Amino acid sequence: MATQRNITHISNLKRKRKSGFLARMATKSGRKIIKRRRNKGRKRL
Repeated sequence: MATQRNITHISNLKRKRKSGFLARMATKSGRKIIKRRRNKGRKRL
């Protein structure tokens, strides 16, 4: 069970690094995505 938990933790980390808020803010196109989601009224950006 512990190994599965570690795998889940790692994949969550990869997901955050790839498509998290800071990753989005790092690029111009990412900032556009955040802007669109804000305008749409999303609670989770």
